[in-house]
Amino acid sequence: MRELTGKALASAGVDVSTAESAQLVLSELVGNSVRACGEWVPLVVEVSVMRGAVLVGVHDPDPAGVPRRRAVAMDDAEAESGRGLALVELLTSGWRVARSPVGKQVRCRLDPAPAG
Repeated sequence: MRELTGKALASAGVDVSTAESAQLVLSELVGNSVRACGEWVPLVVEVSVMRGAVLVGVHDPDPAGVPRRRAVAMDDAEAESGRGLALVELLTSGWRVARSPVGKQVRCRLDPAPAG
């Protein structure tokens, strides 16, 4: 998934930094879905580019398993998990959960890296 996302975004002209952030965000979202729904969960991953921004979404079949924002510090050495969504928040313009025909979808937007 990461490799395919990278190739698709490169062919769409997305800068390397934004593409790498999108790959990381998708990995976190897919990992969250697998942890919540099980190893063999059917997922749908969407990646698109609109006006330079990268839009990503991961659908899973569990409409009730809504991810929660937790107050885990990124540098908390004692935390064994809980940093993924904090990382998603750092790399994106935000994320939200929406019902979808197959359960739910977690959606994010990544704005292009500033030129410089």
